[in-house]
Formats: sequence, C-alpha cells, structure tokens
Amino acid sequence: MMLLAGFDAGQTHTRCRLSLVGHGLLQPVGVGEGPGVSHLDAPRGEERFLEAIRTSARHALKDHPDGVIQAAVVGASGIEHGTALQQRAERLLHRALEFGDDTGLDKVLVTGDERTALRGAIPHGAGIIVISGTGMIILGRSDDGREHRCGGWGWLLDGAGSAFDLGHQGLQLTLRMADGRLPDHPLREQIWNQMGCDSHAAVKARVVQADFGTENFAALAPLVVDAADRGCSGAEQIVQRSAATLSSCISTVAQRLSLRSPLVVCQGGAITHLTGFRTAVQQDMHQSIPEARWGKARGDACDGALLMAQEITVRPR
Repeated sequence: MMLLAGFDAGQTHTRCRLSLVGHGLLQPVGVGEGPGVSHLDAPRGEERFLEAIRTSARHALKDHPDGVIQAAVVGASGIEHGTALQQRAERLLHRALEFGDDTGLDKVLVTGDERTALRGAIPHGAGIIVISGTGMIILGRSDDGREHRCGGWGWLLDGAGSAFDLGHQGLQLTLRMADGRLPDHPLREQIWNQMGCDSHAAVKARVVQADFGTENFAALAPLVVDAADRGCSGAEQIVQRSAATLSSCISTVAQRLSLRSPLVVCQGGAITHLTGFRTAVQQDMHQSIPEARWGKARGDACDGALLMAQEITVRPR
C-alpha cells in the first residue's frame, strides 16, 4: 500500500492528511497542522512554505514515524495553476518531503487551494465551488473537465465578495459617519471598540501598524452584516454590493462553462456563518441563475488533494 499526503495550505494555517491507498480505496491514517503560507515572492515566502509543509507533515506522521510519503498534493493560497510559480512550489514541496532526486517531481503537485477545494467538494462531474472567507474565489468545472475561475486576485486588486471587503467597507463607512458626511450610528462605536480605537485619528494610525492585516478587516464583517440586518442603510448597501459582486462571479463561471443548472457549493466563513450575507448572495443568484442548485460539500480540500495525489500515482502529469 502507498502512503499519500494531501495538504490544504492557507494563509493562517496548513493542514496535512495522510492516507494509505490500496485497491483504489483511501484509508486515513494521520492528520497534522502547521503554520500558514504566503505568496512565494512575499518576504520569507519560500521559508514559510517549507515550514508549513514540514511541520504539518511531521505532526501527521507522529503515529507512523517510519512512514514514507510516496506522493503528495498541496492546495496552496497564492498558487496560479500552469505558471512558473507552480513549478517553483513543486520543487520546494519535493525538498520539504525529502523525496530525493528530481525523478520524484512527477509524484508531487502544488496548485491553487480552490482546485483542491472543488475536487473535495464535488469529486466528479460539473459544479462550482464558491469560497468566501477572508478572501474570495470561485472555480467551476464542466462535465468534460474544463475549468473556469473568477475572482481571487488578492485583496489589493479584487476583494469584493469577501469578509475582508465587508469589513473594509464598513470601516470606511464609520469614518464618513465620524466626519459628518453621514449620520452617526452605533455601528461606528462597535467597530472602533473592536479595534481599540476612540477617534478617527486612532483608526488611521491603527490600520497602518504591522500587526493589522486582512484578517483584522475581515473580523469586522460580522458587525457590518448585523448592522445591515438591523436596518442600517449604509451597511445594507455594503452587504448588497458585495453579494452582487460574488453572485456576478458565480454567474460568469456558469456562463463560461455552459452550466444551466449548476451545483453550487459554498465554503468559507463569510458565506457560511454570516446569514444575512449568504441570503443576499442567494437572492441575487436566484435572479441571474434561477435553476442553480445549492448543495453540500462531499469532502474538504484535503480530501480533494488526496484524490489528486492518488491520480498522479497511476498516471504521469
């Protein structure tokens, strides 16, 4: 039996799941966690990737200290499929798992985490995965295996439809309240209290500090959605605008892949935990793709990575 590893490498943490494969069946044998990854070109990008893979794999192997991983697939944040960056990440994975010489490169694959998430959620056939957490990305697959992706170009370029977007817009809204452009609302005080700020000057100073990042903006999203649910017009506009952007991406993927009644599976904290936001997305989607079917994931990104690892053991890429 072969030992396979599937990794889900996000910005906050990395998960590794090990499975033995025999007679076409996967038997889970270990799980482990490690730190998150960043873009390989970011400061310490390669170092963080190596640390994430090595740490999560070591923890997964704790009950199998003599186990030798024979094929591995990583779904990682920031990896664009079919690029030189992907090849670079695969060499790092090969090095992290100590496969030996370059002949082992055909037994590793690093790709975007949206692809492993789609494969885990919808193992076979057509469908669309909608990931809306701190960031967002939508990926679809047709019955003939074609894929199309919308969004996910990073918060600096394309964050609409994510918790970051909701929180970022909400914070901007509070500053317009503070300087008199809009009437004040309890949302302003709620957001500022969560940030530990008592003035617009303090807010301005807080967001440029090194420890304030996209996840801190995303943490404000529940306050914005709750305010929208309570009738705050500015928050309502934010939720509707962000939901419409996400819905537009889903519709575009469906159109490009000619999916008239697509199976749509949603993942990520923004769309699964923020009920008001999810409802807004579904209502907008009902107008653009009335025949869309909302479904539950069959598995997660680690499951998808393991299925892909199983495939590369039986055929070269």
